Amino acid sequence: MASHPETLIDCSKVYVKQSSFSNEETGYFDGAFAAVDIKKGELVEKGLMRRLPEGFDGNTCPYIFTWSTERPNKTWGMGSGCAPYYNTCKKGTANTKMVRYFDKDQFEIFAEEDIKAGDELLHTYISLEWRTCFSDLNDIINKDEK
Repeated sequence: MASHPETLIDCSKVYVKQSSFSNEETGYFDGAFAAVDIKKGELVEKGLMRRLPEGFDGNTCPYIFTWSTERPNKTWGMGSGCAPYYNTCKKGTANTKMVRYFDKDQFEIFAEEDIKAGDELLHTYISLEWRTCFSDLNDIINKDEK
């Protein structure tokens, strides 16, 4: 089924299941996967971001998005659709890229390479290197560089 032309949220090319990185050692968690083949440059998903109340500390919660370019970041958002389930990877290795439209509180996710149906969708979190809630994850992802 095609999405409605006026929709602000479309994740029809994506589904969520247990992540391929999830196991007894890492803990069990979910990931986003391609429901169909997706070509490089193609829109994978689009959605909305809801800003969280002022004073919310996103450094302690890995399930929300950094929603500004200011550092230290003080603006955090809760994403729609499957976006919260995209796991991260080392910079330069992601198969998707999130484009943020801060002024509209919207985002689009595009394929950085051809993606096959069933592949796990990954993007590099913009706050991976500095958010305290990602310190262990950052160490795991970049362990070969230390």
